[in-house]
Amino acid sequence: MISLEDRRNITAMISQAHQEGARLKAACELAGIDTRTLQRWKAGTGLLNGDARPQAAHPMPAHALSPAERERIVQVANEPRFAALPPARIVPMLVDEGVYIASESSFSRVLRAHGQTRHRGRAKAPGRVRLPTTHVATGPCQVWTWDMSFLPTQVLGVWCYLYLIMDIYSRKIVGFEVHERDDSDHAVDLLRRTALAEGLHALAQKPVLHGDNGSTLKATTVLAMMHWLGLKASYSRPRVSNDNAFVESLFRTAKYRPEFPAKGFADLQDAREWASSFVRWYNHDHRHSGIRYVSPAQRHAGEDRDILVARHGVYVQAKAAHPRRWARHTRNWDPITVVTLNPERDSVINAASNDVHKARAAA
Repeated sequence: MISLEDRRNITAMISQAHQEGARLKAACELAGIDTRTLQRWKAGTGLLNGDARPQAAHPMPAHALSPAERERIVQVANEPRFAALPPARIVPMLVDEGVYIASESSFSRVLRAHGQTRHRGRAKAPGRVRLPTTHVATGPCQVWTWDMSFLPTQVLGVWCYLYLIMDIYSRKIVGFEVHERDDSDHAVDLLRRTALAEGLHALAQKPVLHGDNGSTLKATTVLAMMHWLGLKASYSRPRVSNDNAFVESLFRTAKYRPEFPAKGFADLQDAREWASSFVRWYNHDHRHSGIRYVSPAQRHAGEDRDILVARHGVYVQAKAAHPRRWARHTRNWDPITVVTLNPERDSVINAASNDVHKARAAA
């Protein structure tokens, strides 16, 4: 439907074009209407009241439900035996009794008109799927993620347990322990030691600690320690494996290292020595692809910016020496300023990125 204002504008333009010598039919076609449409607008009240179809009186279809039938649908649906049932079950039960009032869709339509389409019965209505919370880190000690992984031993069915905490901004392993059994007390000790090593007592804003829904990481003693340290708890969604992707990727890196024993560890001490060696390599020697190939320890200490600036300078000199070897610009060595966990909420990420840029400009 064309609005009243558009009708008047179209009519005025066509009239002007027609007065200047244009053919009426060609002007109407250019405006996207038929000549008869223009004649109908001018002949009636089309240019005064607009389209009359929305206000037209529509006759009731002959097969429509009568007011009495609609009232009966509401009464039947609210009988005690049907009060907790949807129309899809009410109609077949009535048919079994030899009674047919209306179809399931008619029942639903009438109940909707009376505001009775909400969940019927004592059971709670299906809740909405919980969206993951987007956590944004613009510096170290803002968002941590942790988990526990199994380390096989040379005895079938016997495992060691690696507890590990990672800072997602720097990718540094800020705390780890290996034990011979899965116990929440070990998680509590790891939290206490990591908080002491990272100096959380001096931070005004404590980190978010994200973990999965395992019973060990959600034990009462663990929650009490997190509350005492001021850590903000965050958990993965049920049955969603990639909500804790940083630690899962780290575990894969660990278990595919050449030093990882294919036949399992000899004992607990062997597993602890391997874990210490791996963490030392990962934090200080590993050049992480997600942070522009600097080591996690360098980024955690804030040394990555100077390193990347120096790399950019080397590339600029190389391009100046052999400009024909570069089709356009040199490699991007800009530091990664924002790291997100569960980056579904773009507004949160964009706001954090803007804050970082403003802080940099002010500095």
